Amino acid sequence: MLDPNSPPDTEPSIRIIAMPADTNPSGDIFGGWLMSMMDMAGANVAYQRAAGRVATVAVDKIEFHRPVAIGDVVSCYAEIIRTGTSSLGTKVEVWVRRRIETDQFKVTEGEFTFVAINNDGTSRPLPNI
Repeated sequence: MLDPNSPPDTEPSIRIIAMPADTNPSGDIFGGWLMSMMDMAGANVAYQRAAGRVATVAVDKIEFHRPVAIGDVVSCYAEIIRTGTSSLGTKVEVWVRRRIETDQFKVTEGEFTFVAINNDGTSRPLPNI
């Protein structure tokens, strides 16, 4: 995630269209919906690195830069930024493209911490890579 004016040069972890049911009373997409998409995007890359189940343990930071509108194509890009014994941190950037436009712009970014867990929900060490 090098150029702050261009989306990352990778495939998004999640891509979805913002729908009317996801709006707040002002008509913009609800921040909680966007945060849940970010959590899933971060969990997706965390699951791959952990080679199994992970659980969100913290939202370390989140910044909402611009509103998301109904019909926007929402792309969440996630990457691992740190690892510990059983935990790992991800950075997630959210970029949108308006329905009839080609340019994308960043609307939100945040950092999420996950812990690798066993089937019984207890933490486990991350595998060596």
